[in-house]
Amino acid sequence: MTVDDTGSGTGGHPGPDGDPRPAPGPSADPRRADAAGDDAAEGEPSEGGPRAADRGEEPSAADRTAAQNTTGTSDDDPLALRLEALILGAERRYSPFQAARSAGVSMELASRFWRAMGFADIGQAKALTEADVLALRRLAGLVEAGLLSEPMAVQVARSTGQTTARLAEWQIDSFLEGLTEPPEPGMTRTEVTYPLIELLLPELQEFLVYVWRRQLAAATGRVIQTADDEEMVDRRLCVAFADLVGFTRLTRRLEEEELGELVEAFETTAADLVAAHGGRLVKTLGDEVLYVADDPGVAADIALRLIETLAHDETMPELRVGMAFGTVTTRMGDVFGTTVNLASRLTSIAPRDAVLVDSEFAQELRRTQDAPSAEEQVKEDEEQRYRFALQPMWQRPVRGLGVVEPWLLTRRGSPR
Repeated sequence: MTVDDTGSGTGGHPGPDGDPRPAPGPSADPRRADAAGDDAAEGEPSEGGPRAADRGEEPSAADRTAAQNTTGTSDDDPLALRLEALILGAERRYSPFQAARSAGVSMELASRFWRAMGFADIGQAKALTEADVLALRRLAGLVEAGLLSEPMAVQVARSTGQTTARLAEWQIDSFLEGLTEPPEPGMTRTEVTYPLIELLLPELQEFLVYVWRRQLAAATGRVIQTADDEEMVDRRLCVAFADLVGFTRLTRRLEEEELGELVEAFETTAADLVAAHGGRLVKTLGDEVLYVADDPGVAADIALRLIETLAHDETMPELRVGMAFGTVTTRMGDVFGTTVNLASRLTSIAPRDAVLVDSEFAQELRRTQDAPSAEEQVKEDEEQRYRFALQPMWQRPVRGLGVVEPWLLTRRGSPR
């Protein structure tokens, strides 16, 4: 689902004889553009259209290959085309240039949107549908109405594309692949796939929208409770990295299937614990997970639960966790900044099956009375008053962050 920039609405490009030919776009006469867009939608040559597809010529072999790489289907595979039409809800009709003209946007903007969504350029091939035109029209309409700036609209396209691409890959690799195992001898996987997708598609679509709305409501609630307007963007959070020890050695020793099962078990355990106890999983990186929490006590409890849980699983390597508290910048669901870098560095120096926190995190635990102050001598009968204990570690210089003072975090008593 993407484009070739040669039809951009900015500047000119050479015609067949090599002479510059002005490209159609927003600067053209709107009456001519509308007429050309109608012609293009019908596949007829447009008066100002310079592209091969709009002159009635066949797309090149390179264009067809690019379209196949983008859509995952070949023009020579009838079942693949039927599956694509089933999933998209429409058949191929437009080349990228025709889709952009039909949506009333320039090729330059269409290119930016489609590439942001993660789709490769497909040249002149007709691989786009009415849904692609509608998506372009909607994004461009939000920009025209002033609800989104153009850079923000591109960010929306990119974040949505990246998130759903990973989801789609997982569903095909781990979900549909198992379900489409032929139930009877002699049946092929492809014979099972079409009716299965036909049944699953509406249910999965409804579930996706439901989860998205739930997540959006939760994220909005967290943000609007922030007292400071500036903190809505640059917030103070607890950031934690949990890293499997010796994972590189494991990759050389385990078979691929065993390694995949280990990573999946780790990610599932981490995701469940983080969600169940009030944190938010930001991302997984195979042998490492990154999560955040608003409350230091919540982040500390999750870190220790992760270590305690994996310690009871003989198949799992040891774990180490590094955490820091401070201002972070959030973009496209990810977190950035010095606090994130510090948490990552603390993870790399943490002992096995241990949690290291920075001085800001330790101070926050003391402020919320989850841990005793450094000067306080805790009596035996006051042990249950505090949830955590903090032990100062050696100060050390960390590249780019200066001298840091790590604290070893442990639990007092049993988890709640």
